Amino acid sequence: MKKSNIITLVMFFFLIPITLYLGLIINKRSYYIIGVIIIAELLIPLLLTFEKKKPQAKELVIIAVMCSLAIVGRIAIPIPHFKATYGIIMLTGISLGPEVGFMVGVVTAFVSNFFYGQGPYMPWQMLAYGAGGMLAGFAFMSKRISRKPVFLAIFGFLATVFFVGPLLDTAHVFLMMPQVNIEYVTASLISGFPVNISQGICTSITMGLFGKPLFEKLDRIKLKYGMLED
Repeated sequence: MKKSNIITLVMFFFLIPITLYLGLIINKRSYYIIGVIIIAELLIPLLLTFEKKKPQAKELVIIAVMCSLAIVGRIAIPIPHFKATYGIIMLTGISLGPEVGFMVGVVTAFVSNFFYGQGPYMPWQMLAYGAGGMLAGFAFMSKRISRKPVFLAIFGFLATVFFVGPLLDTAHVFLMMPQVNIEYVTASLISGFPVNISQGICTSITMGLFGKPLFEKLDRIKLKYGMLED
């Protein structure tokens, strides 16, 4: 496992949760500062993906393009809880690696909320969105899981319903519940399950329909310019 992979896991399991916790106990309205800190933290594993070479402009442009697509996937579809965002983020992680997938998810949540309105939940969305890209990147890294549309669709649905969605539901637990215990956590997860199912269906459709053509484009660009090489 590469150093950047290890640092990404450390960020997800330790550093970012500590950042969220400190923001929660110090000032719940410091979400802009917390969001910027999380982005800064994730620059470390992202820069490590370039190993000994400096990041090139074309590599950063591709990352920016994927962020833009994920943002559009959220704000362009008018149906509540039925957005293509998770699917695009996960496809990015599969094609460009877990570090890039994490960063694209984090930036997507931060920027797209300027359209929906920022709030204390925003840093938790950044964590959940980014975690989806990270999970997809690690899951497909060994190439043991096929990139065929049907497997992409199944993975997208399961990852959304049982990982990204419940992770996002923790924002409600910590920000809205009077206390954190098993009863409140269970109630939050149950209430969020229909939403996660709806979002999981959209993610499944997005990955099943657009995974193959998107991979073809990104793989061609990576091969042509030697970008984000393993």
